[in-house]
Amino acid sequence: MNKSVNKIIMFSKGTTVKENTKSLVEGVSESTVACLLAMVQGNVLALTASHLLIATQTGVVAGVLAFTVSLLARANSSWAMPLLLGMFTAVVDYYVHPGSFGDVATEAIVTGLVAGLLSYLVGALIRLKRRRPAE
Repeated sequence: MNKSVNKIIMFSKGTTVKENTKSLVEGVSESTVACLLAMVQGNVLALTASHLLIATQTGVVAGVLAFTVSLLARANSSWAMPLLLGMFTAVVDYYVHPGSFGDVATEAIVTGLVAGLLSYLVGALIRLKRRRPAE
């Protein structure tokens, strides 16, 4: 898709298809990574294909839900997407698989908090990089 066509196709936040695609991929990735880390309690050597499958299911569903709601609500503040992603990741994680530590919902809550924190930190780094002048 060339730049002129890409700029014509806009979503409710006034962003291009390319920018929205990047935002969606970031949300899915952040949720998936958070789920993977929480499932193995930080021990990346314990990761298996089963963990990856479950985390991917959680990440895709939570990422798409958070992205869709942020578009529909026209939420473009620096904390809106991390908050939505954290909430949806916790809820989806709770329903996708049983927790492996703590109470029934402990792992889901931790996963949601990590996803929200990851999302905020990635967003902050992107904003910081945009503010810096090119050298």
